[in-house]
Amino acid sequence: MRLQRFEVPGLAHYSYVLSSEGKAVVVDPRRDVDIYTEYAAANDLAISHILETHIHADYASGARELAQITGAEAWMSGHDVGEDFQYRWPHRDFMDGEVLELGDMRITALHTPGHTPEHLSFLVAEKSRGGRPMLMLSGDFVFVGSLGRPDLLGEAAKRKLAGQLYDSVFEKIKDLPDGIEVHPAHGAGSLCGAGMSERPQSTLGYERLCNAYFADRDKAKFVEHILSTVPEFPEYYKRMKRVNSEGPALLGGIPGNPEMALAEFQRGIAEAGAVVIDLRRPEAFGGGHIPGSYSIGGDQNLASWAAWVVPYDQPIYLVGEENVEYHARRALVRVGHDTVRGMLKGGFRAWMLAGSPVAHVPQISVEELRQRMSANGLFLLDVRSPGEWKAGHVAGAVHIPGGSLPARVAEVPRDKSIHTFCGSGYRSSIATSVLRRAGRTDITNVMGGMTAWKRAGYPVVM
Repeated sequence: MRLQRFEVPGLAHYSYVLSSEGKAVVVDPRRDVDIYTEYAAANDLAISHILETHIHADYASGARELAQITGAEAWMSGHDVGEDFQYRWPHRDFMDGEVLELGDMRITALHTPGHTPEHLSFLVAEKSRGGRPMLMLSGDFVFVGSLGRPDLLGEAAKRKLAGQLYDSVFEKIKDLPDGIEVHPAHGAGSLCGAGMSERPQSTLGYERLCNAYFADRDKAKFVEHILSTVPEFPEYYKRMKRVNSEGPALLGGIPGNPEMALAEFQRGIAEAGAVVIDLRRPEAFGGGHIPGSYSIGGDQNLASWAAWVVPYDQPIYLVGEENVEYHARRALVRVGHDTVRGMLKGGFRAWMLAGSPVAHVPQISVEELRQRMSANGLFLLDVRSPGEWKAGHVAGAVHIPGGSLPARVAEVPRDKSIHTFCGSGYRSSIATSVLRRAGRTDITNVMGGMTAWKRAGYPVVM
């Protein structure tokens, strides 16, 4: 038997291929599924089954797409009956205690609710070695250093789910040996749990010893602890739950034209509701960009930030440097942005040389910000995460996490000079573009953000 992990940086998502004797099972697949078919072809494997630990909230599932392409059987949790979110696309129910056998491999479903009501973990064993479980694909149940957040279904359900999570930890898996490997669906950077380790795997025994949530043997204390530590809640999680419940649209490939001539691009962005995403670095965006475009650098964080701030189901057009288009289109479909039309050939330079309208966002250093802070009418907006804010911020700043800004833009005044601030300048550049689209005009981005502020020795308050 072989286990292969696939990682999506930025989303901090892990998916897996389990294989034995020429057959393969894909667990928690991402949306751009060709990575699995290519792996299978390279290793002479036939993908026969697709499993999911639960209905995901942070990314668009590739299970339906992969089943369509390969003809593999999709075995999804059957514990979704009567719940708010149910699998509504063709699949076979996989129930607690049921077993899937392929070659020398035995996979047993274990119902481990808490993160979601239908959540399954998968115990994997080799029949030729006694059939005892050797590893657990734990999904969003047990992470390395954490547990899955139980608040995805809202205030009314979170205490019940937190209680179920306690039962899953201290009853459902209590008899499993310490030596079992734990392979979760996420790592550090995911908002599906708090304080995850950067290590991609662990053992159950190590988590029992070192995972803070395993120390809460009292159920009431456990519930309070897990609920008091949940990360900020991305609003797009609600949409992703619906999309994955109904089954993401079948793509048949990655949408979007790799390159569009300027005239075609201009006609496209003139459509009602069209959105432009500028994939360049913040300083390039500040120097000049297409009016109304979003600044979201085309690195590994593109998917998560596009999910946070870019409207869904509207035509998307991309502007960037060479060699970013391939990654960008893939990143966007991973979070359900399926409406990419294409990327401007020649990038922003082609737009500028054609004499098309150009907008700007002033960029200043922390030294310049320090000099301006005594001026009346300055509004300093800190768009970092709640944890970063609590760890130290600039006196007088107002905190609105970047992902929450589109819903809270009314809290940003129109009659003041807005200066956006984050950890380095990436998120604050996104914020400037959100604010510009919302009608704020006097906006400046602070380069280097809190990193530069601290290195300059300027004061921080808690």
